[in-house]
Formats: sequence, C-alpha cells, structure tokens
Amino acid sequence: MLYGIRMLLLALHFVGVGLLGLLIGVCRPFNPANSPLFARLYAKPALRILGLDVRASIDTLHALPPGYVIVANHQSNHDLFVLGGIVPERTVSMGKKSLKWVPLFGQLYWLSGNVLVDRSNAFQARKALKATTRTLREQHTSIWVFPEGTRNPAPELLPFKKGAFQMAIDAGVPIVPVCVSHYAKGLNLNRWRSGRVEIQALPPLPTEGLGPEDIPALRQACQAQMQACIEHLDQRAAQG
Repeated sequence: MLYGIRMLLLALHFVGVGLLGLLIGVCRPFNPANSPLFARLYAKPALRILGLDVRASIDTLHALPPGYVIVANHQSNHDLFVLGGIVPERTVSMGKKSLKWVPLFGQLYWLSGNVLVDRSNAFQARKALKATTRTLREQHTSIWVFPEGTRNPAPELLPFKKGAFQMAIDAGVPIVPVCVSHYAKGLNLNRWRSGRVEIQALPPLPTEGLGPEDIPALRQACQAQMQACIEHLDQRAAQG
C-alpha cells in the first residue's frame, strides 16, 4: 500500500519538476547553474516521499572553486534523488546519449548543459571528452562522472573507466571522490522509514604534473580509497 502511494506521488513529482525545469531551461538553455538547481528540485521532495534518511559529509565539495572532476559510485535510478541535493554549484554530469529520449527528463538533462556521450561511437566519445576538458579548464565548471560506467548495487566496485581521470589530467584539475553507502538492495519502500544512506566526499586527488602514463595508478588509487570508504559507510549506516 505505502509502496504504491509513494510511486504515484513520485511520478507526479517527476512530471511536475520536468515541466517546471523545461520552462526554466528554455529561458536559459545550457546554463551550468541549471543542473544543480534541477537536481535539488528533484531530490529534496523525493527523499521525503521515499522516506530516505540521507546523511552527507561533503565539506570537500564546497572547499574548492568550481572546476574539478567528481567521481561517485552509481547504484540505482534513485541516485538522482540521493545525490541531487549535494551537487555543487556550476556542476554538470556526463550521461549516455540515450537519456536524451526519456520523456521530460531527457530534454531537461540536455537543456541543463550536461554532456551526452554516445559510448558506441569512439570518435564521438573522444570528441565529448575533449569538450568537457575545455569546460573544466576554461569555463570554471565541474564535471560529475560515474566511473564504473553503469549501475552497480554490488558490494565491490566495478573497474573504473579511464575517461574521468584522463579529463582531470588533461585539464590539470583535481579529482574529488564521493562515496555512497549501499542502500539500493536494502531499500524497503513499504516501510515509513525506508532506509538510511551515508555519503562522504574524500580529500581531492591532485593531477598537476601527471601525464597519460599515470592514469592506471591514479585510477587504481582512487578506486581503492573509495572501496574502503564505502565499506566504512556501510557499517555506519547499518548501526543506525
């Protein structure tokens, strides 16, 4: 019963934000301020609807001026609501090109200035990578990336793809890892309090002076730090 009510309210909320967002997006298309605004519009009411308790320690995200790469683990479609409230100012994300065709959300995602990547087309993917590198370096805008490349609710992180690390090194900007406790499998939307989520932003990883040959070591170090942090967050969330 509670699950059905929540899904109905969430659907109405999703449509409402989509319509409002499209109106704003048409008035100021591709503005980097759009993405954080729309993320919060989606997230804050949705967390109340879902009954999720999100606790975030994200001082690192606000300690740096815009213009860095954020890497985070990706568990489910609910990440839009779980992470939406912590998106820093002037931050856009990278997503697959097929998102563009999701009714309302896809058009809003595009108008927000987010980067759509055709992963099946290597030339277009490289072109998008170069464009985001220029955005980092010249437009004082941060990029949010899910380095696993797909949703993964499992305890172990999937091997990170190199794109985020290549962008950061090419632009000479730091990488800020954001870790989220595993909530997707334990989420129970038939309970009034459906679950608890712990989020922590780690200290930035500098990239100045690094080159392409340093990508494997940087990628592995980042993944190891995030895996350890997520395991710690899982324990904290389980303790209530």
